[in-house]
Amino acid sequence: MQEMTEQIQLRREDGSFQPEFVRSVQSSIDSRDKAELHGLVQDLHEGDLADLMELLRPDQRMQLIETLGTDFDINVLPELDEPVRDQLIEEMPNEQVAEAVRELESDEAVYILEDLEESEQSDILAKIPHVARAALERSLEYPEDSAGRLMQADVIAVPPFWSVGQTIDYMRETDDLPDIFSELYVVDPAFHPLGSVPLSRIMRSKRPVKIESITDTDLYVVDVTQDQEDVARDFERYSLISAPVIDENKRLVGVVTADDIVEVVQEEAEEDIHRLGGVGDESLADSILRTTKNRLTWLLVNMMTAVLASIVISWFDATIEQMVALAILMPIVASMGGNAGTQTMTVAVRALATRDLGAVNARRLVIREAVVGLFNGFVFAAILAAVTIVWFGNNQLGAVIAAAMVFNMMIAGLAGILIPLALDWLKIDPAVASTVFVTTVTDVVGFFAFLGLAALWLV
Repeated sequence: MQEMTEQIQLRREDGSFQPEFVRSVQSSIDSRDKAELHGLVQDLHEGDLADLMELLRPDQRMQLIETLGTDFDINVLPELDEPVRDQLIEEMPNEQVAEAVRELESDEAVYILEDLEESEQSDILAKIPHVARAALERSLEYPEDSAGRLMQADVIAVPPFWSVGQTIDYMRETDDLPDIFSELYVVDPAFHPLGSVPLSRIMRSKRPVKIESITDTDLYVVDVTQDQEDVARDFERYSLISAPVIDENKRLVGVVTADDIVEVVQEEAEEDIHRLGGVGDESLADSILRTTKNRLTWLLVNMMTAVLASIVISWFDATIEQMVALAILMPIVASMGGNAGTQTMTVAVRALATRDLGAVNARRLVIREAVVGLFNGFVFAAILAAVTIVWFGNNQLGAVIAAAMVFNMMIAGLAGILIPLALDWLKIDPAVASTVFVTTVTDVVGFFAFLGLAALWLV
């Protein structure tokens, strides 16, 4: 078996799995060959195994778990894409899910439980020891995408009057502590955090030294209801490794760590990209029906806005009939404006998401984008005018398309930043709705400017 894993390379140079390896895994699953399957996946990191499972057919994923039995690493579940994880949890017996929840860290256990039906949650939680169940139930009560859902409930807290020796002995002798941690939190009798002590400082201090003498009192704390995106932003701003989480009574209830924040950053960036494309929370693992439903709404909106652009064109049908060249050239003006607007919009939406764009600098950036659009408009107007004159031998047509290009490129720059700002002010997610509105504005303005100028100057 060892020869097999050595002969079959795991990943290609671009990071994707070797097709031969995936086919070997699929073959061993289909044949229910536990020995061969174990030999292929036993040394895989849970992240690699999660990636591998996402490449399998839906029926093969559960077969893999069943074939491996107790050898299946339960830590794979939180690493899976949400649709894949939900499909597996749905098929797994509640006893098996409860066993997984018992073995996982509290934040990962919440991640598994939060999307289940309330009845399934209750059944699974009933199979978990009381103390762990109480902590999970408390976390599930917090708002979705909040620090309370993100945090790890297990945290090391010690009083300030303890010595370093007492603290070390406590960490050695207590069983229900986090498996991995980098900081200890110092609390008062009411469990209010007073400061933190890095584990490295504990290990380098003498045993008689009091904890309060080595405590960092400059402590950044996270409110349990704070949005996870805001928490991630503060981690980046203040270069945090971990941060204590407090409830409404300012008591320590958990800790958020950097590895949690990495996942949040990835999720939020992926979410913004999907929303800009109008595909919501779509995943490669989604079914055909779910994917179709995700895309249908915004395609319908796009169709309606396209009809609006067509109506504008219909106003100038007589003008187009008299000069066929207009029909050939008008998509260029609209598409260039659309691309310019999308460039500005992408930067603006991301800047709004990271709070880099706001009331303080909005005016300056709006002016900047308008000027950038104007400059780009002049550049492409000169190029397109020259091409038009050579192509159709009409100087006036070249001047018309140049003027329309300059105007539409400037409007595209303005629309690309003003529309996201307006949507954000109206409390509408700019990532969801900006694309449709920006495209509509640039199409309508592009067609209207080009055909309107042509009607005035050429016909």
